[in-house]
Amino acid sequence: MYAMRVFLRPLQGLKSRSSAFNPLSCSARCQSTQVSPPPDSVAQTLSVRHQIDARRRQSLIGGGQKRIDTQHKKGKLTARERIHVLVDPGSFVEYDAFVEHTCVNFGMENEKYPGDSVVTGHGQINGRTVYIFSQDFTVFGGSLSSIHAKKICKIMDQAILVGAPVIGLNDSGGARIQEGVDSLAGYADIFQRNVLASGVVPQISLIMGPCAGGAVYSPALTDFTFMVRDTSYLFITGPDVVKQVTGEVVTQEELGGAKTHTTVSGKLTKATQSLHINEYSDMFVSASEHSLVSRGVGVAHRAFDNDVDALLNVRSFFNFLPLSNTDAAPKRASVDPWERAVPSLDTVVPLQSTAAYNMLDVIGPIVDESDFFEIMPDYAKNIIVGFARMNGRTVGIVGNQPKVAAGCLDINASVKGARFVRFCDSFNIPLITFVDVPGFLPGTSQEYDGIIRHGAKILYAYAEATVPKITVITRKAYGGAYDVMSSKHLRGDINYAWPTAEVAVMGAKGAVAIIHRGSKDLAKAEADYVEAFGNPFPAANRGFIDDIIEPHTTRYRINRDLDLLQSKKSVNPWKKHGNIPL
Repeated sequence: MYAMRVFLRPLQGLKSRSSAFNPLSCSARCQSTQVSPPPDSVAQTLSVRHQIDARRRQSLIGGGQKRIDTQHKKGKLTARERIHVLVDPGSFVEYDAFVEHTCVNFGMENEKYPGDSVVTGHGQINGRTVYIFSQDFTVFGGSLSSIHAKKICKIMDQAILVGAPVIGLNDSGGARIQEGVDSLAGYADIFQRNVLASGVVPQISLIMGPCAGGAVYSPALTDFTFMVRDTSYLFITGPDVVKQVTGEVVTQEELGGAKTHTTVSGKLTKATQSLHINEYSDMFVSASEHSLVSRGVGVAHRAFDNDVDALLNVRSFFNFLPLSNTDAAPKRASVDPWERAVPSLDTVVPLQSTAAYNMLDVIGPIVDESDFFEIMPDYAKNIIVGFARMNGRTVGIVGNQPKVAAGCLDINASVKGARFVRFCDSFNIPLITFVDVPGFLPGTSQEYDGIIRHGAKILYAYAEATVPKITVITRKAYGGAYDVMSSKHLRGDINYAWPTAEVAVMGAKGAVAIIHRGSKDLAKAEADYVEAFGNPFPAANRGFIDDIIEPHTTRYRINRDLDLLQSKKSVNPWKKHGNIPL
């Protein structure tokens, strides 16, 4: 009993204490606290919501309606309008619409715009992901601030992370001077991303306004640069600075317009005007043709008439590209029969070996639906490069152009071809090469400007490439240029020759002049040389070409070979990187 009484005492005490506890009064107090928040809390929440809406609306109009109207009067779209034309409807997701510049000098703290001078984010083109930045000229002339650069770097970092291309719509006056070195640091941060992304994801630059100073190096580091005629400019220093420093008077268009950067410039030399290539290839090249083989700029890959034309062409171009270097070349359903014969190819090469023809008349009928997107069509016209499809699969096309300089390789053609080949190899795009080349262009101008070093670039590119490589020799394959143009010796996978093919060190006239120097009967010697080397048998006998094919079967054979080679595995020896002869 005693033990029981001792045990109950604490419970009795607890009961007496608990009787003072009123759960209803506590519940009432709690409900009162939840239902009646301080009046300032509601007002603050509504205020923040209104601010969000107001700032979002402000970010959508950039620098304001007056500046938008000015942009339209120049025939240009705004940054956001360009994005809406480029991507699929409703697919754009914007990043950092509320960020503002951080500059407090020169009164800049009193003029801020949500999103600053660039619109960034990701969207889709025909259902495929792409990251985009579009510079807004209505905000501080699209000038680059530190925040502007950070926005671009953020989407570039994410593009590398997820494996998606980057498209930059450039329309900027350059660095924001008020920010000083912060702006320069921003450019360097972007350049670093350009280099890290190179060969990982495709990078495309579309110049849609001015692009001056350090800003030009970002497009120069990307894979493809397109321009808009009459409204876009690329130059290190503008006309005013050029005049002050050198005394030269030049317009923006002359200094850095689309024509300057997509076509060749320079004057014909006296030696070039009188050049006859027939010593090597039995062909004469007129001075008018050689005006296309002089010194050039070649910074941009194509130019378009206006903003809408440029953006729609980039949409089409984008379809040829894989999303990253881990993807295979894109393939889509094709309505063009893969085994289709092409009868026109049987007569496209003239019977007279000195007559010119258009290599585009070979490429067009072979590829799917004659759809060929040519890269740099107005620059180094003696070589053709571009994208097409074979049985729905993206392929890179390279071909010598006999209509221009007899298809000779010169400095510009070598660089143009090399860069294209390396892009295709970086992104798993098979290469198809059509060869009609009488050699490298002779002359002091080419020698003095470094044809040896520049010519080695295309050699290096083909030798390094591990993607499927199919080569068709349509006519001439002379000298070192034969080796360079994806020959069997540079790990060409399948090498064909048409019956019109000639593989030799040089043309009959030049060869006979050396071999039979001083001989009285050069005509007979020349005929004998043609009989021995003016055909594909010397190369076929040695296994340097895999077959001599009828031209009309070319499409069928290439498609068959591409199917065979899609499982190709070729690996170069390990290295940090090669040392291409830059």
